[in-house]
Amino acid sequence: MSGHSKWATTKHKKAAIDAKRGKLFAKLIKNIEVAARVGGGDLAGNPTLYDAVQKAKKNSVPADNIDRALKRGSGAGADGVNYDTVMYEAYGPSSVAILIECLTDNRNRAFADVRVGVTRNGGTLADGGSVQRLFSRKGVIEVAKKQDGKILTEDDLLEATLDAMPESIDDEGEGFTLTTDTQDLVEVRKAIQAAGIDYDSAEIAFVAAFDQAIDTVEQALKLEKIIDALEDSDDVQNVYTNAKYSEAVEAALEEED
Repeated sequence: MSGHSKWATTKHKKAAIDAKRGKLFAKLIKNIEVAARVGGGDLAGNPTLYDAVQKAKKNSVPADNIDRALKRGSGAGADGVNYDTVMYEAYGPSSVAILIECLTDNRNRAFADVRVGVTRNGGTLADGGSVQRLFSRKGVIEVAKKQDGKILTEDDLLEATLDAMPESIDDEGEGFTLTTDTQDLVEVRKAIQAAGIDYDSAEIAFVAAFDQAIDTVEQALKLEKIIDALEDSDDVQNVYTNAKYSEAVEAALEEED
């Protein structure tokens, strides 16, 4: 299926973004707080919270920070904050669709950050619904190929998830992306774990219905600039696009990194 290229085509960018560990930690902690507030603080009974905590651990968020976030989210902390989920929509170079998911306690601030990040870097804000209709909510699981000294194959994943039946398994170079129906995410993730396979992340995300080609490095850099500006905002939690870079553009970007 189309639309998984958010992970495949921006790994060079995400490596740089993830280096900003303070902002990354803040976003991961916010995910934990919201998941605990919505579904309760019991990891066993709240799979969304379980996956949020696992993702935080994978990214080396300190255990004390995770514990405090769990307490705040479940109401045990004195400094809890109520966050709203807000979606904004935009277009980038080559009419690339950009869907911006915010978790914020100040909608005015979030919108201001999004507007500046988009318009000052050559993008345009879109009317509500015009971009979001191009995306569907899916379960997305990322699995690295390197697993304790051995290399995981697509056949290994197919065998592990035969009964759980993910919608697709896509080879992304250094890893695999499994796409599922939102209702099947936990079942597929558990099947992977039961097979002794480690995973990098499992979450509900927005996946594009089709890809928009990016054929020049100039267009790619313009898009990267918009995404970087958006992800620099504390209120922006996720940025999704339907961009698909050509192999030549991918190679050129890798060389720049």
